[in-house]
Amino acid sequence: MGDHALLEKWQQRVDSKLGTTDWLTIDQQRIDNFADTTLDHQVIHVDPEAPATKELGGTIAHGFLTLSMLSYLGAQLTRPLNENRTVLNYGLNRVRFLTPVASGSRVRLHMTVKSVEEKPRGVLITYSSEVEIDGAVKPALMAEQLALILY
Repeated sequence: MGDHALLEKWQQRVDSKLGTTDWLTIDQQRIDNFADTTLDHQVIHVDPEAPATKELGGTIAHGFLTLSMLSYLGAQLTRPLNENRTVLNYGLNRVRFLTPVASGSRVRLHMTVKSVEEKPRGVLITYSSEVEIDGAVKPALMAEQLALILY
């Protein structure tokens, strides 16, 4: 059907950890820019003086900001394996936001290949993705993310 070498390369990685990315700082400027882009200016994200924000110890990143960083962080681990092919975000099967990401925190991604499936247009990879917060006991989020590598 397609490129069997690509399919086999990914099949050999099922149940294997792809690795861990570099740390990325989620600073207030990134949070404010995300709020502007999404029109979500909830005080816990953008107003450090709001009572609700003070209860949290400061502003926190939007959960969807952290989720959106999967694309950037994941590419650090998958790009070398994709042979310069086009990769489409195929969606998510499951997402859980476990720990808020405080402004100024550093996060990084751990990825494991869960499954590989051949599709008519390419190879569908399902990853188990965990975003770690530097110094936190629990991760920021866990997600099952899908990507389609086109033939």
